[in-house]
Amino acid sequence: MGVRVKSVLPVLTVILAVVLIWIIAVVPMNMHLTADQAQRDGLIVAPDTPKARQDFSGTRLAFKNPHLISLTYVGKRPNLPSPHQVAVEMYKTVFGKKITSKRSLVYHGWVTLAPTLLGFVMGTLLGIMLAVGIVYSRVMDKSVMPWAIVSQTIPILALAPMIIVVLGAAGIHGVLPKSIIAAYLSFFPVVVGMVKGLRSPDAMQLDLLRTYNTNNSQGFWKLRLPSSTPYLFASLKIGISASLIGTIVAELPTGAKAGFGARMLVGDQYGQPILSWAALFAAAITAATLVGIIALIERGTLRQMGMKSA
Repeated sequence: MGVRVKSVLPVLTVILAVVLIWIIAVVPMNMHLTADQAQRDGLIVAPDTPKARQDFSGTRLAFKNPHLISLTYVGKRPNLPSPHQVAVEMYKTVFGKKITSKRSLVYHGWVTLAPTLLGFVMGTLLGIMLAVGIVYSRVMDKSVMPWAIVSQTIPILALAPMIIVVLGAAGIHGVLPKSIIAAYLSFFPVVVGMVKGLRSPDAMQLDLLRTYNTNNSQGFWKLRLPSSTPYLFASLKIGISASLIGTIVAELPTGAKAGFGARMLVGDQYGQPILSWAALFAAAITAATLVGIIALIERGTLRQMGMKSA
């Protein structure tokens, strides 16, 4: 129990620090809008002098009118929503709506999750195959690996619309285009991790295999693959998060009507940032859940193999 508390305490400390900074930042970010709205509602009177008008904004106004501070946390269209506004919106759209409703974050989550998982599987398989080829083929090591690295320098925001348009012209719509973008982001960490893992056995272990006159296939299954398992799971944790990001990015330029990306667009286009922030946090929670599931699978797998997980 003590070990668990020690491992969770740093995470909670960071979360509390972020929330505290967020709460403090709400006031200066929303004070100008709050002051304008309060003036329209007759709660405060606009000053007449130039100097006073200069002070009629931001934190200076907060000090002169402390009662406005509380109003910055409840604005309908804030620049920066307060934590409780985002929490309430998430609760309403997760538990207060039917999962088939287009206002439900569960519905939008599934629309995003399906291509994410498909793209993750595609990217993982591609990454493993490329890693095996790189380790066992000097030609692939010198040719494929540099191209894999260069591919990640292309901005995904520029690449995603191109992929969507090209596949759409070929009559391919729906889940597959988004899955390809998700796979594009997820394969690279798998390649790097697996190459590192497959090359992790030391010279003594490899010499022992040669002593027993094993071939490459036996060396792969008996030594290299088991040695690469911890590296693979570390890469999968990064890959699943990258897949989710790729899917959301793919939803942004396509005018998607469903998914976390579409929900964020709706919030931006209709001036409802609370919707965007709720979808953003829902996506973060989804990513954390997926990483947690892989961590549990990793722990069970390594325990069966007689290894200790990090």
